[in-house]
Amino acid sequence: MITQDDTKWKKVVAGDSKPPFYVFDGTIQKSEQDDRDYRLIRLENGLHAMLIHDATADKAAASLDVAVGHLYDPPDMPGLAHFCEHLLFMGTEQFPKENEYSEYLSKNNGNSNAYTSTSSTNYYFNVATPALAGALERFAGFFHSPLFSPSCTSRELNAVDSEHKKNHQMDMWRIFQLNKHLSTPGHVWSKFGSGNRNSLTQAAKELKANGKLAENKPSRPVSLQPSPIPSRIPSPAPSASSAVSDTEADGGAVGRETRRRLVEWWAKEYCASRMSLCVIGKESLDELATTVSSLFSPIPNRGVEPLPMINEHPFGPDEKGTLVSVQTVMGFHALEISFPLEYQPPNYRSKPASFMAHFVGHEGPGSLHSYLKGKHWITSLSSGPQNLARGFAMFKVTIHLTEDGFKNYKNVILAAFHYLSLLRSAQFESFHQHERVLLSTLRFRFSEKKRPDDYATWVSEHLTWPVPPELLIAGPQLTWDWGNEGLEEKTIRSYLESFRVNGGRVVLMAKKEDHEQVNPGQDWQTEPWYGTGYSVKRWDQEFVEKADGPNVLPELYLPAPNEFVPSNLEVDKREVKEVLKRPHLIRQTPLSTLWHKKDDRFWVPKAHVMIDIRSPVANLSARTSVLTRLYSDLVTDSLTEFAYDADLAGLSYSLFSHSTGLYITMSGYNDKMSVLVKDILGRIKNLTIDEQRLAALKEQAQREWRNFFLGQSYTLSDYYARYTLTETQWTVEEKLKEIATVTGEDLRRHMKEFLGGVNLRMVVGGNIYKDEAIKIAEIAEEGLQSVESPNELTDRALLLPEGVNAKFSSPESANVAVGSDTIWAGPIINPNQANSALTYYVHFGPVSDQRLRVIGSLLVQVLSEPAFNVLRTKEQLGYIVSCTSWTLPGSSAKGMRIIVQSEKMPSYLEERVEAFIDEMKEKIETMADAEFQEQKDSLRRKWLEADKNLKDEVSRFIAHVNSGHFDFLRNENDAKILETVTKDEMLSLFLTRVHPSSPSRSKLSVHMISQKTRPKRVSTEASTAFEAAVSQQFPLIDSKAWRADLEETPLLQDFTAYWKGKLGEDEGAQALLKTITGLADQYPLDGERQHFSKPSATYIQDIKQFKERLQVSVDPGPLVEWNDLPVARF
Repeated sequence: MITQDDTKWKKVVAGDSKPPFYVFDGTIQKSEQDDRDYRLIRLENGLHAMLIHDATADKAAASLDVAVGHLYDPPDMPGLAHFCEHLLFMGTEQFPKENEYSEYLSKNNGNSNAYTSTSSTNYYFNVATPALAGALERFAGFFHSPLFSPSCTSRELNAVDSEHKKNHQMDMWRIFQLNKHLSTPGHVWSKFGSGNRNSLTQAAKELKANGKLAENKPSRPVSLQPSPIPSRIPSPAPSASSAVSDTEADGGAVGRETRRRLVEWWAKEYCASRMSLCVIGKESLDELATTVSSLFSPIPNRGVEPLPMINEHPFGPDEKGTLVSVQTVMGFHALEISFPLEYQPPNYRSKPASFMAHFVGHEGPGSLHSYLKGKHWITSLSSGPQNLARGFAMFKVTIHLTEDGFKNYKNVILAAFHYLSLLRSAQFESFHQHERVLLSTLRFRFSEKKRPDDYATWVSEHLTWPVPPELLIAGPQLTWDWGNEGLEEKTIRSYLESFRVNGGRVVLMAKKEDHEQVNPGQDWQTEPWYGTGYSVKRWDQEFVEKADGPNVLPELYLPAPNEFVPSNLEVDKREVKEVLKRPHLIRQTPLSTLWHKKDDRFWVPKAHVMIDIRSPVANLSARTSVLTRLYSDLVTDSLTEFAYDADLAGLSYSLFSHSTGLYITMSGYNDKMSVLVKDILGRIKNLTIDEQRLAALKEQAQREWRNFFLGQSYTLSDYYARYTLTETQWTVEEKLKEIATVTGEDLRRHMKEFLGGVNLRMVVGGNIYKDEAIKIAEIAEEGLQSVESPNELTDRALLLPEGVNAKFSSPESANVAVGSDTIWAGPIINPNQANSALTYYVHFGPVSDQRLRVIGSLLVQVLSEPAFNVLRTKEQLGYIVSCTSWTLPGSSAKGMRIIVQSEKMPSYLEERVEAFIDEMKEKIETMADAEFQEQKDSLRRKWLEADKNLKDEVSRFIAHVNSGHFDFLRNENDAKILETVTKDEMLSLFLTRVHPSSPSRSKLSVHMISQKTRPKRVSTEASTAFEAAVSQQFPLIDSKAWRADLEETPLLQDFTAYWKGKLGEDEGAQALLKTITGLADQYPLDGERQHFSKPSATYIQDIKQFKERLQVSVDPGPLVEWNDLPVARF
C-alpha cells in the first residue's frame, strides 16, 4: 500500500460543487525518456488514482484495480469474484443497455477487458483520446451503480462455465489448481478461483433442497434495481435456446439467490479504499483530476480494511519435502521445484529473490542449465519469484526434460540442489549486484512507451506496492545497490538456507503411462475440479542427505561479468522538420535487398534488424520442411550460452523457420548489435551438428506436433482452414512421418542445399546509420549464393471459386460441385475435449484492390462488435467468439473470418452465424448516417494511430517488406480513401461477398467436432410436451412445478427422478415416465447433434483433391515503386 505522509498531501477544493480530493505534493520519479506528466491523487472515499498526461497521445486508457480476488470468495461459492467481474459489465443505472460500454468503445477505436487474480480484480480499456471522458463515465458506474441485471444472470453463469471448460484440458490450469488443492487444509489458497456454474449455484441448490429458499424474488438495494429499460435486446433470429424470457434468464430461484449473494458480496468487498485507478489521456492533469474526482467519488467507502493481506503461507510441514507426480493431458516431461517465500514487494530496493533467480536461471558457462543440457537431460530451465497472493510468494525452478532427463529426474533434482548448495557456500562479488543495478537503470532510462491500456494496467496493479509515492513508477523497475550493513545479503542467505529438499515441493509432470514406467504402482488420487490424476510421496532419507549435502559437481560455478553490458549509449538526436514515414531501399544486389531508416522519432540507443533468408528448398517437401525446422532449432540451441548474457544486457534475438526459409530478428542496444549479428549469421553458415542435441530436438519437435491436436478446438479449425487455403503446406501428420528418420548427415546435406541458393530481405531500423546497416548486409551475404528467381520465393494462397454453379473436373473423377458454400468437418482426437469449433471464412478479394480492401475493413469494423455481443453475450454459444479480417498466405488476398468455440455442434454454430449475418443485413440497410460516420471515424483513428515505440514502427516496415508490397504508407492512404466510401458500397460488398443468399460469394467453413459424450438433457420442447401429457393424465398435479426445482434444461436423470417422485408407482405413471427418454431423443437441445445436411453446402471429402482444383493466387509484387536507388538495381 502507498506509504502515507499526510504532510505531503494537499487538499484541493474544486468549485461548482465538485468533490474535493488530495494531491501528492511531490515529484513522481520517471524515466528520462518519459515525456508524460504524472500526478497522484486520493479521493475523499480513499480511492488512489495516478493521472498521466500525454500530450502526444492518440489513444487514451484507464485501469482500475480492486484489491480483492478469488481468494476472498465465500467458501461455499467458488468463483464468485470471477462471476462478479463478468456480470459487472452488464449495464449501470446511468447506462442500462448491457452492451453500451463495449459499443461506445468499438465506435471510438477502443476495446476493454478484465481479469480476476488471487488478490485483485482488474478492469481496463483503451479508447481514442477525444472519447476518454465518455468512456470513463460509463466505466465509473460499474463501481458505484451496477445493475447486475437479473436477465443476464443465467447467461453470465454460462460464460463462466464456458471459460472453465475452455481451460479444462489445459495442463497449465490443471497443475495450477492441483498445487492449490495440495495446500495446508483450510487455507484460502486451495480455493477454485475460476469457478463454474455448479460451484456458483451449489449453495443455492442446497438451500432449495432443504426448503430454505424463498421462491419470490428477493428485494434489492435501490441502486441495484433493474432498469425500466430492458438491458437484454433479443437475439436476431433467435434459436429456441436463446429465445427465453427475462424471468427464465434470471436462473429461477437458484439464479436469483446466486445473484443475491453476488450483490451482497460486492456491497461488502468492493470498497473505494481498495481501489487503485490509473488514467492516461491528452487532457491536462487538472482536467483529469476533476473528471476522476467527479466520476469516481460516488464509489462508497465501506469501512473495510483497505489492503487485506494473507500472511500465512499455504505450505505447511506436510506439504514440504514431497514429490507430487501429476498426470498431464499433453505429452511432455517437466518438473517444478517450489520453495515458500515471503511477500516480495517490501524488498523492492534490493529484490533479493530476483538476485537468486539470476544465478539459478542462468544459461551461461558453469550454470545449472549448461550442466543439465550437456547431459542431454533438459530442453529449458527457468527460475524466479512468484507473488502468489498479497502476503505470500514462492520461488520456483521450472525444468523441461528430455525423455532421458525424465528417466533421470532424480539426478536432475539433485543437480538443482547441488547448485543451491554452491550458492550457499559462494562468496558473492560486488559486481553481481551492481551489474543488476546497472542493467535495471539502463532499462528504466531507455524504456519506451507501450500500449496505453497495458501501461495503465501495470500502474494500477503497482499502486498497492508498499513504496513511497514518489517511487511508484520507478520502485518496481529499478534495483538498488546493497547497503553497508549487509542486511540484503543476510536476507539472501536466509532464503538459501530454507531452500532445501525438505523445505520445498517437487512436482513431476508427464502422461500417466510415462510415470508408470519410471515409478510403477503409484497410488493415484484425483483432484476434484479438473479430475487431474496425481500421487504424493515423501523423499527417503538417503535422497534427502544427498540433496542437502555439499556441491559435488565441479562443472558448476558462478557466472563471470557480463561482457554485453553496453557502454556506448549515445544517440545523435537532431531536430527534423518532418519525421520520415518509411524506410528507404539503400542497397540491392542479386542476393539481397536492404531497407533502412535511421530513427528520427524515439531517440533511444536501440536498433532492430530483420533478416529473412529465403530458399527454394526450404519447403519443397514435408521432409525438407522438417529439416529446415531442425536446422533452425539446432542453431538456436547452439547459441544458448553465447546469447544468454546478451539477452540479460538487453540484446536479444529470435530465429525460426517458416514456409520459405529462416527468419531472424535482433533487437536491443545498438552498441553490441554487430557482435550479435556476426555470431548468429556465422553459426547459421557454419553449424556443427551435435548428434545428441539433434536427437533431443527431434524429440521436442515430435512432442510439440503431437500435442498440437490436444490444444484448443478453435486453433484446430483455424489450422485446417489455413491449410485448405494454402498452396504449399505440409500437415503435422506428414511431418511426423518424416522426422523419425532424419539423420545428422541428412541435415548437413540440407544445410548445404539451403545455403546454395538464397535471397535475403533485410530491414534495419533505429540508432544505426546507413553505413552500419550496409555492413550488416555485407556480413549476411558473405559466403552465400543467390537464387535465380527470388520473386518466386513467396507463399501462395488458394482462392475459393465464386458462384454456386462453379464446377471442376479432373481425369480422376467426375465433375465435383465446389460452390460458394464449402464445408470440411473432422473429429477432435482428444476424447475429453468438450468444445467443438467453427471457423467461418468469406472471401473478399485481392489486397491490391485498394477500394475493396478499405470497404472490406470497414465492413469487418461494423460487424465485429455485434458478432461478439450476439453470438457470445446473448446467445452464449461459447467463451471464444470473434469476427476479424483474415489475410491469406502470401498477403495477396483477404476476407473475413468468424470463429466460435462451443459445446454446441459446429453445424448448429454455422446456423447461428448465418442467422446473425442475415439479421445484420437489415442493420446495415437501416444504419443512420451518423452511426456510419462513427464507424468510419473509429477505423480511421485505428489506421492513423501512431506507433508507440521503435519496435512498433520497425515491425510495420517489416510486414510490408515480407509481403513484397512495400506499401509503407498504406494506412495513411487507405484512411483517405475511407472518407469517400459510402454506405451503399459497404452494403453491396456485404450482399455479394458475405450474405448466404449471394450467388457470387466464396465461403469455406471448418467444423471441428468434439467426441466427448455429454450427459443427456431435456430440452424446453421435450419438457413442454411432457407437461402436456402430465396435465392430460394427471390433471390434479401441477405440471409446471418442476421448474422451481430444476434447471431450465435439466439432466435427463434429474428430470426423471423428479417426476418419479411426483407421479408415484402405478402402471399409468410408469408408462408415462418411460416416454421421457423418447421425448428427449425426439426434441434434442439445439446444437446437440452434428448434421451434414445443409442444402446449399458442398462437403469436402478429401482436402488434397479439393485443393488441387482451386486457383492459385497471383503475387501482385510491389504495390508501390519508390525508386530510392539512383542507379540500376544490379
